[in-house]
This record gives sequence, C-alpha cells and structure tokens, in this order.
Amino acid sequence: MDSKNRQGELRDVLSQIIWPMLVLIGLSVGGSAAIAVSPCTFNVRQYGAMGDGKTPDTAAINKAIEACVTAGGGQVQFPAGNYLSGTVHLKSNVTLFLEAGATLIGSGNLEQYQNFSPPAGTPEAKWTRWHRALILGDGAENVTIAGQGMIDGNKVFDPRGEERMRGPHTILLGICRNITIRDISIKDSANYAIMLEFCQQVDVRDVKITGGWDGVHFRGWPGRPCRDVTIVGCQFFTGDDSIAGRYWENVLISDCIVNSSCNGVRLIGPATHLTIHNCLFYGPGVHPHRTSNRQNMLSAIILQPGSWDATEGSLDDVLISNVTMKNVASPATIWLKPGNTGGRITMSRVTATGVYRAACSVESWAETPFTTVVFRDVNVEFEGGGTSGQAREPVKAPGVDARPLPAWGFYARNVKNICLEDFRVSCAREDLRPVLTCDGVEQLKLDGFKFSRATGAPDALVLNDVARVELRDTEIATVVPRIAELKLIAADPAGRFIAGKPYSISVTVENRETEGLAQIELVVAGQEVTRWVWLGPNKKQEIVLKGLPAPGAGTYEVRVGKLSSELIVEEP
Repeated sequence: MDSKNRQGELRDVLSQIIWPMLVLIGLSVGGSAAIAVSPCTFNVRQYGAMGDGKTPDTAAINKAIEACVTAGGGQVQFPAGNYLSGTVHLKSNVTLFLEAGATLIGSGNLEQYQNFSPPAGTPEAKWTRWHRALILGDGAENVTIAGQGMIDGNKVFDPRGEERMRGPHTILLGICRNITIRDISIKDSANYAIMLEFCQQVDVRDVKITGGWDGVHFRGWPGRPCRDVTIVGCQFFTGDDSIAGRYWENVLISDCIVNSSCNGVRLIGPATHLTIHNCLFYGPGVHPHRTSNRQNMLSAIILQPGSWDATEGSLDDVLISNVTMKNVASPATIWLKPGNTGGRITMSRVTATGVYRAACSVESWAETPFTTVVFRDVNVEFEGGGTSGQAREPVKAPGVDARPLPAWGFYARNVKNICLEDFRVSCAREDLRPVLTCDGVEQLKLDGFKFSRATGAPDALVLNDVARVELRDTEIATVVPRIAELKLIAADPAGRFIAGKPYSISVTVENRETEGLAQIELVVAGQEVTRWVWLGPNKKQEIVLKGLPAPGAGTYEVRVGKLSSELIVEEP
C-alpha cells in the first residue's frame, strides 16, 4: 500500500473513532476544551447562511448542525456577521461557537419558533407556548454554546405570550446534561435569557446578560431537581430576576455581578446544597423592568419555596458568603410556605448598604420550623424611618416580594435555633421599630450583636414565645422583674381544662428602672417552662404562654416566682 493510501486510512480512523472520542471528553470538562480538540468544524456560511441580518438563516444553521451530528459531533462555527434565525435545534455532542463579531438574532416571525414539551405531570407541562426558544435543546448531552459573539433575543413581542407580551426564551435546554455556556453575551431576550428544565451538570461561566427578563432560570420538579449547576464569573444586568427557579440540588453561584430591576436571586421552590459566594448585588437596575418600567432593585436574595405556587421539598444547607449588596429592598428574605421544610441557613461575611424596605428575615409559615439559622459577620445599614405605629402592626403571611416588617433589623418566625454572631446593623435615619422581633423561637443566641437605636424607640427587642436566650459581647442587659399576677386560661368555652387539650398561662410582670431581657420561669405539673421577654423601664406587661398541652386528669400546681395556682384537669 502506498504512502498516500495509508495516510488516507489514518485520517478516516481519526475522523470516525478518535476525534469523536476527544470531542466527548473535551465537552465533558468544558466548552473550551471541546473547541480546542475538535477537528470537525462546520461553518454555517458553507451551508447557505448569509449573515446579513435580513435573510433568514434558520435552515442553513440547522443544516450545519445536522451535518455536525452525522459526523459524530464537533463545532458549528458562526463567523462575523448577523444571523437572523428562528429556532436553532442544538443536538448532542455539538458546540455552537460564535466568533467575535458574530450575532445570532431572533426572528420577529413567531411562526419560526418551536417549543420544548415538558414531561406529562410536571407543573410546566400545561404551558406549551411558554417553552419556545431561539436555541432549543431537547434531551441533548455534551453540548456547548461559546465564543466571543452575541445572541440577541431581539425583544420579540408576542401578544399571546406571558403577560401578553413575552416572546420566546433565548436559550432553552430541556432534559439535557453536561452543558457548557461560556464567554458569550446575551441581550434583549424576549423572555428568559437561559432557561434550563430538568437539566444536570451545567456550567454557565463568564456570560454577560443585559436587558430582557430573567437571566438564568432553571427548574426541576419533585424527585427530579436541576442538579450540579454552576454559575461563575457572570454579569447580569436584567430587567427581571437575574437568577431564579426551583427544585435545585448542588448549585454554586459565585463571582458574579448582579444588577436587576427585580430580584437578584429568587428561589420559588425547594433547594438543597445551595452556595452563593463572592458576589456583588446592586441597584437600581440599569435596564428597566419591561412590564412595569420600574428600575429599583428588589431583594438581593429571596428564597421563598411555595410563595408562587405550591411546592414540596426542603430548603436546606444554604450558604451565603462573602457578598456585598447596595440599594436593595432587603438583603436576605427567606420564607417557607406549607408543604416545605427548612434545615440549616448560613449567612457569613455579608455587607449591605442602602437597604430601603425590609429587615433580614427567616420565616416559616409551614407546618414545621427552620432547624438552624446562623448570621455571622454581617454588617447592614438600613435606610430606617419606621414609626412606632408600624412596630405594632401584625405580621401577615408574605406574598411574593419582601414587605415591611415590625422590626427594622431582623425578623424571625418559627425557628428552632438562631445565632446572630458579630451581627451589626444601623439605620441612616432614626427608626422607632425594634431592631429584632422573634415569634416562636426555641433558642436565640446573640453574640457580638450590635445595633443603633433611636432615642424615642420604646423597645429594642420584641420576643414572643422565645424559650431560651444566650447573650455574649452585647450591650443588652438582663433584668429580674416582680411577678404581679398568674392566671390559667382554658380553651374550653365552659372554662374546663381537658386532658391533652391546649390551654394558656398568663403571667403579668412589673419591671424596675433598668430595661432589658427578663427570663420568666414557670413550673407546670413538675415540668419547667421558660420564656424570655424584653421589658422597658418601669413597665408592666402581660406574657401569655399559649398552646400548652394539659397533662392527664388530676390536680397540679402551676408556680412562677412566689405565686402559684391550682390546675384541675378533667377527662375528655
């Protein structure tokens, strides 16, 4: 066999076996590696793309992709030019590479877009039209979108779309895995810039997103979360939430600049193992919210499972660290609604200024409490200006955005353990609300808790149904009040105390000249019950312990301080 024939056979072997393997290996570790090793490059112009921004290039681009797939995978290349297109179908083992000066532009013709079909039974399955996209991947693996070029969603308007205006997403990948999106810029998305549904192993890196609605939105469903997602080194200048979604597992958001006319990170469902690290959040938004035209930024981070619609699952192992925030409605707003559970939430080394609407809050409105909440080395400056009337307003269940609270610094509801360590808060303007309000907390630890206080503010803290308090390195004093009155309150209309049924105990205390935290210790049927309460100087206050389960039938002593009362419990 002559030398030329041997060389030809060698090229065939490389093309058919070795190079596709290298493409897969490269794609599995990142788009740049795939681009570097792939010998199979398919220039869209060679398949008829004009790149003049006027002639539809949809067919030519998809033809280049099909040729790439037939060859076993490789790179579909967009040289400099403006490529007007409807839906581009991204397939397995394909890299879309937009060179510098190349722009893929969404067609204004809505008939040129196709949609992803979510699995039957998922909440998203009913919204067929909502799943259309400029770049669409369905069940693809080992895919990359990369390069120094631009993808322009072109603000495509759809009067039949969401809010009677939203058009196709720019990138939508459904049931895909091993995805890399890097280096590109995305602007003016007709809906979300990047939408991921039921995807795994996703790396979004060094991407810049401007305008449009959500930046990166990814969601799974119960039992099938979006898993192993990293968003690193990206810049967001979005009209809607910069990063959002639900049903997440193993998610890292790191080294990002987040500017929004809505929320920075909004989670609307469960998530486990979520880390937000070394990011800058700031408002107002550079690009207005397209529906309302507002530009003020809402919460930097709002985690709210079940607040949009019913979800089921856990919010657990959440770490927010090394984060800076400026001109946001709230630094961190964290809620649970029924059907969801809460584990450990940690916020560490966070600085926020210009917070204009709401305190930091961790609230469970679900059946169970959060387990552990730690805010450590946190420094927040609020705008302040709250009134004593606002301090007396009852706390209502949250809606979908952060709302004003009766405390200006921190609000907690239904949490087992809270630790505020090196937690420093101040107000630019005097605020007559308490700095901290807790409703239903088993253990509260204040270690290095520093705060400013308005001259006329009646209470520094409000503690309702707080069982244990630990103080360290704080100016908060403890006081020992006089027990003035003890009353037993039956839930039964006839005034009877029924075995196993809840009842209440009312304790009235009188404080002396020094304000501070008071510990109220009761002994009920031989069992100790403790509550902590803030008492102002010379203040008389009633403390009601609600929902105590009555013991079995019998007669028991209830004692607090020097006062005691007889509890007579009857059979049901």
